[in-house]
Amino acid sequence: MSDKPFPVTDDSFEQDILQSDLPVLVDFWAPWCAPCHMIAPAVEELAQEYAGRIKFAKVNTDENPMKAGMLGIRGIPTLILFNGGSEADRVVGAVPKSVLNEMLQKIVD
Repeated sequence: MSDKPFPVTDDSFEQDILQSDLPVLVDFWAPWCAPCHMIAPAVEELAQEYAGRIKFAKVNTDENPMKAGMLGIRGIPTLILFNGGSEADRVVGAVPKSVLNEMLQKIVD
């Protein structure tokens, strides 16, 4: 099980996220987005802390706009937690690590 966020594309989204046996936190981001870069270290730390219990993925919205549009993402970073193929929770913006941790704890407890 990876302890780092893995890249997901529009084409692999269903298999990688919706059909995952584990919950998945998906970070929708873009290379030019300063808040996306601000939140990235927290996401990487959480990926290590939750390795084996929750998967962490990244979707570059510039290269993969289809799923972001279908999910109604209007601002980035947007982090969506999927569990059992459905959206379980969502946060928008560069939130503190503690906010993400609370969201993840609801799923693993």
